[in-house]
Amino acid sequence: MKLPAFPITDDHIHIDPANGRGIEAAKDFLRVGGTHMFLVSKPSWSLSVHPTKGTDYQTVFDETLRVADMVSGIGIGVHVILGVHPAEISRLSERMSLDEAVTVMKGGLDCAARYVREGKAVALKSGRPHYEVSPEILAASNDVLAHALSLAADCSCALQIHAETGPCTDVVEMAQRAKVPTERVVKHYGSPDTPLHPSLIAKHEAIPQLVRDKRPFTMESDYMDENSRPGAVIGPKSVPRYTNLLLKNGLITEEDCYRIHAETIEKVYGVIITVG
Repeated sequence: MKLPAFPITDDHIHIDPANGRGIEAAKDFLRVGGTHMFLVSKPSWSLSVHPTKGTDYQTVFDETLRVADMVSGIGIGVHVILGVHPAEISRLSERMSLDEAVTVMKGGLDCAARYVREGKAVALKSGRPHYEVSPEILAASNDVLAHALSLAADCSCALQIHAETGPCTDVVEMAQRAKVPTERVVKHYGSPDTPLHPSLIAKHEAIPQLVRDKRPFTMESDYMDENSRPGAVIGPKSVPRYTNLLLKNGLITEEDCYRIHAETIEKVYGVIITVG
């Protein structure tokens, strides 16, 4: 098999053999030039896990690691991101008090941090709901996010956040209080106006300009791998396809590809990206 000319990294993707195409989706990514992916744990309910305590998330995390081994086995470089999806707070607070939900979510993040310390994962995931919630739930969610930032500081790792559309400017101060560099706080499904590190959907129209500006960013598909939502958010081939399309059209160079898919990744996550 011909070695790729340069790395192509999907910064946020899910592979789910239980509910989606599983390894076949990962093979699609590989076939069109994808070399590395950051495999992100799914919400607990996706795997029929209904936590009552933080350690219940271990089932979700262990499944993510099992899938990572499967994907690695076909020749893709896989790095794992573990955490608690911010929408969990809405589901948990339907069956327990809001304070109890916060305790469960913080406990889940504590559990994820142990995997990072053990070298089984490279980053954490947290955030706050991307949909409208009550002031009480928003405050509780920010409490959980602050805990995640504190853990990221303790683990010296990056944190991906899933949050509302927009810059999330207030998270900069939260990160500073936790002593986490803002360039290691990744705004998943991000936009160029964020002061955090933007992980952009691969087809984002701002990519060529950001390349010209030498603005650090990464690219993602946020592929959910769910048969009930085929191709959502965009398909597993998207990051390689859009990268190669930009290259073909002269909007980026191979040097830009290395900067986006290797150098920037290394600075944010502290992992080495190589091909060959």
